[in-house]
Amino acid sequence: MIPVRYLDVLRRIYGKLRDRRIDWAVTGSLSLALQGVPVEIHDIDIMTDKTGAYDIENLFPEFVSENVRYSSTERIRSHFGALIIDEIRVEIMGDIQIRLKDGTWEDPADLKLLKKVVQIEEMQLPVIRLDREYQAYLKLGRPEKAEVVRKWLSSHGEM
Repeated sequence: MIPVRYLDVLRRIYGKLRDRRIDWAVTGSLSLALQGVPVEIHDIDIMTDKTGAYDIENLFPEFVSENVRYSSTERIRSHFGALIIDEIRVEIMGDIQIRLKDGTWEDPADLKLLKKVVQIEEMQLPVIRLDREYQAYLKLGRPEKAEVVRKWLSSHGEM
């Protein structure tokens, strides 16, 4: 069950993005929940490309809490920014790259290959497929979250 306040914010995001030429998808815990995985939701994560990250920021200027900029940590880098909409943090990540075990960075993913669409109320929401979320959690060194996804996939005959 997805809390109403997250759905309300998601409706606002969807309303502004659905008719734009922005390639985007919900990822992270909300993506898992939208696909039926029972997880706690703490924020909304939006995955897009570099251009999309700046375009999304420009569509929501009154909600920007962190301007989109190129950002890098030990394990992940992207064009990252954040919004606060109705007290919910919305993280925008463009051209995400994950550092591989050999120290190199993977190429930014082609979102078209990673996403699928789920129907939630009146929305046709793009989400990152669970098998790809599982792989990302493993690469990011989050085995406990990966295991939650793996168990759900296995129990539904998808792994």
